[in-house]
Amino acid sequence: MSLPADLQQALQQLLPALSSPNNEIRQAAEESLNNEWISGRPDALLLGLTEQVRGNEDPATRSFAAVLLRKMASKTVPGRDGKQVDLFLNANPDVQTHIKALILQCFAEETVNTVRNKIGDAIAELARQILEADQQWNELLGGLFEASKSPQASHREGAFRIFGMTPSLIENQNPELIKGAFATAFKDAEFPVRISAIEAFDNFFRSIRKSQHKQYYGLLPEILATLPQLKDNQDDDNLSKILVSLIDLAETSIGMFKPMFSDVVRFSIGIVQDKELSNTCRQNALELLATFADHSPSLCKNEPTYATEMVTQCLSLMTDIGLDDEDASEWNDADDTEADESDMNHVAGEQCMDRLANRLGGAVLLPPTFNWLPRMAQSSNWRDRHACLMAISAISEGCRDSMLPQLSAVLEMVTPAVQDPHPRVRWAACNALGQMSTDFAGVMQEKYHKTVMLHLIPVLDAPEPRVKAHAAAALVNFCEEAEKDILEPYLDELIHRLLSLLSNDKRYVQEQALSTIATVADSAETAFTRYYDMLMPLLFNVVNRPNTAEDKDTRLLTAKAMECASLIALAVGKERLGGDATALVTAFARIQQNITDPDDPQASYLLHCWGRMCRVMGDDFLPYLPGVMPPLLELASAKADVQLFDDDEQIQAMEQEEGWELVPVRGRCIGIKTSILEDKHLAIELLITYAQQLQAAFEPYVLQVLQNIALPGLVFLFNDPVRLSSAALVPHLVNSFRKVHGVQSPQFGQLWRETLVKVFDALESEPAVEPLAAMFQCFYECVDVIGQGALTPADMEKFIVVTEKSIIEYQGRVQGRLEEAQNGEDDFEENDEMLFAIEDDQTLLSDMNKAFHIIFKHHGVAFIPFWERLLSYYQEFLRSADPTQRQWALCIIDDVIEFCGPESWKYQEHFLKHLVQGLSDDSAANRQAAAYGVGIAAKCGGPAYAEFVAACVPKLFEVTQHPHAREEDHIYATENACATIAKILKYNSSHVQNAPALIAPWLKTLPIISDEEAAPYAYNFLTELVQRNQPEVLAEAPFLFDAIVQALENEVLKGEVAKIAVATGREILSKSGANPAQVVQSMPAERQEAATKWFS
Repeated sequence: MSLPADLQQALQQLLPALSSPNNEIRQAAEESLNNEWISGRPDALLLGLTEQVRGNEDPATRSFAAVLLRKMASKTVPGRDGKQVDLFLNANPDVQTHIKALILQCFAEETVNTVRNKIGDAIAELARQILEADQQWNELLGGLFEASKSPQASHREGAFRIFGMTPSLIENQNPELIKGAFATAFKDAEFPVRISAIEAFDNFFRSIRKSQHKQYYGLLPEILATLPQLKDNQDDDNLSKILVSLIDLAETSIGMFKPMFSDVVRFSIGIVQDKELSNTCRQNALELLATFADHSPSLCKNEPTYATEMVTQCLSLMTDIGLDDEDASEWNDADDTEADESDMNHVAGEQCMDRLANRLGGAVLLPPTFNWLPRMAQSSNWRDRHACLMAISAISEGCRDSMLPQLSAVLEMVTPAVQDPHPRVRWAACNALGQMSTDFAGVMQEKYHKTVMLHLIPVLDAPEPRVKAHAAAALVNFCEEAEKDILEPYLDELIHRLLSLLSNDKRYVQEQALSTIATVADSAETAFTRYYDMLMPLLFNVVNRPNTAEDKDTRLLTAKAMECASLIALAVGKERLGGDATALVTAFARIQQNITDPDDPQASYLLHCWGRMCRVMGDDFLPYLPGVMPPLLELASAKADVQLFDDDEQIQAMEQEEGWELVPVRGRCIGIKTSILEDKHLAIELLITYAQQLQAAFEPYVLQVLQNIALPGLVFLFNDPVRLSSAALVPHLVNSFRKVHGVQSPQFGQLWRETLVKVFDALESEPAVEPLAAMFQCFYECVDVIGQGALTPADMEKFIVVTEKSIIEYQGRVQGRLEEAQNGEDDFEENDEMLFAIEDDQTLLSDMNKAFHIIFKHHGVAFIPFWERLLSYYQEFLRSADPTQRQWALCIIDDVIEFCGPESWKYQEHFLKHLVQGLSDDSAANRQAAAYGVGIAAKCGGPAYAEFVAACVPKLFEVTQHPHAREEDHIYATENACATIAKILKYNSSHVQNAPALIAPWLKTLPIISDEEAAPYAYNFLTELVQRNQPEVLAEAPFLFDAIVQALENEVLKGEVAKIAVATGREILSKSGANPAQVVQSMPAERQEAATKWFS
């Protein structure tokens, strides 16, 4: 079988035309390829290209024909059954057979290595298609194993290249055969063969099941044996390639490295410190070492030299900075302060320190780090001082708990550097103070505000623009976590100096000053009012100046001024803003009308500014909504920009493009333009703001937004954040429509029916756990908006169906994690990915729980027949070793008792035992859920529960006496038990043995200072005891008065309950005869102010 001569000639003329530099010739050739060949004679095209690979005398043409064969073979076309299929698989079976035989001959006979590689790529693509279609290519595997033993090195290399591209070829082959082939290749005399084999093994190892990994561990020493020779030869490129493969292997199965871990660490450290090697090679070795920490912290902690050596090398790399810019003049003159330095050694060192801190923790990392830092801080070399400060920035998040007790000492090391003679050291000092303000948020602001502010504010006057801008940026970190009272004493000087930056010659300094002022205003709130008259006119000057197409460089500055003005408006409020509100939104509208460029930064800033002005102005914003909504709706309605790339050059180009995500699929790449999706997500978030703020006034837009944006967004599979924000938007839209039409109106009924169908569809089809939790939240928030009658029996049935599906899938994920933990690897550790997955599942269970809670709340016993279907799952969860599962089931029990009352007693055999066991659970959350359930049974369960709840009293006292009862993680369990005892003594005291004797010990379970739901029950019961002149109360007057003050101070009592508690406090003092002044004086100093406030 061969192509007719006329077609061969036509194809020979087509190939050079397709690669012609002349656009007209090339475009005509592409049209011919698409219209005449692909559409008209696809089999002839594939066959002809294969013959060109075999017979053309020109190596470049053979290479191009092989590349084109791979591309054309993978082109999708309608198949014989109408479904899309790859062009090769759609070819006549005889043509397929001939092409397979011919291309293998080409591979065997080709003499030019680069051409053979292209032929191998084409073979790999054909093999992929054949294997995915469950077809056979028997000759290929035997041919490749033969080629792997060929006397010609290029054949051996080519065979492993194909194995690497199509690992599924050998996944199911005899493991001994595979191990033998790889072991031989790893010792090959030719390094290109070894490299090709190692990369192939990397791909193969990642493609097989985890349970198969162990049998290939023995190949690692053979791989490692190649490294010393490459290092000795200073062969950076091949050394880097093997290191990349080792990184992949470590990410896939860290246990493989355990037997040789010390040797691998020692050798990799040697590469990192070898300055004769390329930076890429050294950084790849560092990445391998960091990967070990990412995937097995315990392995690294147990290696005596690991932490010390890693810290030493990271700090050394961090000093590799500014080598050709000793005085930092180039650095300071640069206008691009965001230049990409990700490939620089100092950045690699910083990032690695950050990862080590997060994975190893302060107990391991701080000793070797602070063995170096004090010396580096005092070094005469500015690079050492810079590295010291950047190391502190890098490790503070991961080492937070260990560094907190030493924070004063660390600050004493950092703060002098703001006056360092070298500008880059001063910049690094600002960076450290800013990072620490975030990582030690709360402590830095409350305890060290004076230290930070008095050192950072003067740096705003630094002579170097980059230093003063970075000081302003560090102040953003500090101020956004600071309370108004902390900032107020510093505002005058801070605002004065920030204002001076607005006149700086460097635009990035002006932009940063505006961002910092905006953050200060946001945190200072009403305290910022006194600067309004000083700042707002300046901001109006910026936003009102003409903005022409030539003013591109000032657009970001204008955007920052808009942001600053809108945040100041939010801080000072509507009343102080007065007529400036109208002037401001008018200016924003004018800027919006003049935006024409898609990359104009003002557009995205405006979206946020409009949202803030809506929050400030409320209903007064409505006249501007018609101008605001069209561009917002356009963004929110955007479709995904998805493109298919099968050209290597195209793919490489797209990898360098910002705003694109590339996903490999079946030998090709799908590109998704993420920048569009980010804008879509932002627009939906802002729609939430408008619907939430305007409520009924947003009704004119509800149907359009719901039908075109929110409901389609629930199943927008290209982007998780879009689905999350869409799920959050739907309940606000339902609420807006309800406020205008009412739940009984036909319009609302139709909207809710259509919405519920889509929400159920999303619940049923959502593939990811985090968005699935958001769908449950969307569902229960909608039901809560509507209230009683939101769901029909058919709806309840549907909810149970989709929930059962989610529970079964959840159980499958849990089982999968258990199997992974038990797959035979001795060093199994939960990595970040698994921890995030567990956290997502916990969130899912929580939101599923809330859905049950809301349905029971509004539908009560009507929901019970449907809920019963899941009873077996609850029982299974109650017996689970996983505390999260037990908590989920206990909370469901609580809801059934609370909202079904006496009707719930018929399930007592399923409930009571587990509530009692829950009171002794190791998990504080479960003790809390059980205590709440017993309390709600006392209050709502009726007489049937009386003896049960009375019998629980001793257990409840045990909960309040837990060794950690008053600690943060246990306080809610303690306080729920306190409130539950109060409920039992109030509602069921006749069944409690010697109930009066329990009053004195119950009083000692107070105060309640955290749980706003539990507090009113306890303090209202205390009020009853006072009104009954209970002697135990009067005997504990000072203690109980203090307990009331603590509850008021912590705001767990509010409104009428707080007023009653104050009256009770006064009554306690009055009836007991205690001296109020003495009682207050005996209280801790920090509470005396609260006592005076409430009881003066």
